[in-house]
Amino acid sequence: MIELVEQTGSTNADLAAKLRSGEGWAEGDWLVARRQTAGRGRQGREWFDGTGNFMGSTVVSLGEGGPPPATLSFVAALAVRDACAAALGDRGKLGLKWPNDVLLGGGKLSGILLEMVRGHIVVGIGVNLARAPQLPDRKTAAFAELSMPPQPEDFAVSLAAAFDRRLEAWRTYGLGATLHAFLGASIHAAGSSLTVHDTDGSVLSGSFAGLEESDGALRLRLADGSERVIRAGDIS
Repeated sequence: MIELVEQTGSTNADLAAKLRSGEGWAEGDWLVARRQTAGRGRQGREWFDGTGNFMGSTVVSLGEGGPPPATLSFVAALAVRDACAAALGDRGKLGLKWPNDVLLGGGKLSGILLEMVRGHIVVGIGVNLARAPQLPDRKTAAFAELSMPPQPEDFAVSLAAAFDRRLEAWRTYGLGATLHAFLGASIHAAGSSLTVHDTDGSVLSGSFAGLEESDGALRLRLADGSERVIRAGDIS
């Protein structure tokens, strides 16, 4: 089921409230808004509210013995890429950037936010279908730059199906298969130069040495040959 509302503060906040109140939300169902007035991105950033863009959330129930919940960000990124690729065909160059960015022509196309609430993960996704924000620190992109964008409710159907497939693979085959798929579509080549901007403001440079099999953390090889494991931060 996809529930479409004209406006809300945040679809993530709405689903979190339902979980906390005991009302619940069925896995596989999505809440999609045409407009959000209080959308959020990673690290507390405000999420751009562009008319005609996709803004929606779903819930994943956590069981014992599965991959780390935070790695659902890879599932979400792959699902967004799948849905965009299906709509764009060969008209756009899509790529994945650690930890969960989907890029179109090198510009940031989407945002993903995970929040844990009472044994569930609320997965919030925003995709620049109609237009993209102008940001001072990064290039952005919108679907409309290459093709007539789908309506948010139509994109929701494709995204929900892609997310279900990727989620099933994550549960059935483990994190390794998901990370393999992510790397296969990523912009990161082994040995490529990277600069990590940590959440504390520090900057660290090195080369890409792969992802940790246990949790998908980025491995950064430094100039002296040692490796640093990065679990949070932005990279360029």
